[in-house]
Amino acid sequence: MIKERKGRIINISSIIAKTGFNGLAVYGASKAGLEGFTRSLAREVGRFNITVNAVAPGYMLTDMTIGLDKSRLDSIVRRAPLGLPQTENVAFAVEHLLDPLSEKTTGTVLTVDGGSTA
Repeated sequence: MIKERKGRIINISSIIAKTGFNGLAVYGASKAGLEGFTRSLAREVGRFNITVNAVAPGYMLTDMTIGLDKSRLDSIVRRAPLGLPQTENVAFAVEHLLDPLSEKTTGTVLTVDGGSTA
């Protein structure tokens, strides 16, 4: 990318980087580190016309979350006024950051969580 003087880097984070969650301390710490890396790298490679951003999905019904206790899952769903996002919503956020009109967006974290962290 540096040689070509253009590129897009999109890291996948999680709302857990900002909110934390019982039992997910290491996961949350790794995602928080990824967000810091995203911001720092954006400054380092911006002069080469490379953007660096992250997408932070909220809880979605996936193989990872489907095993949550029903009362815990119900609590998560209640906190998302727009409902839980679907994987397609997260994919669209990535597509948005790849769009040519996003060429001036860098060092940011785009949250897709149905409003649960608003």
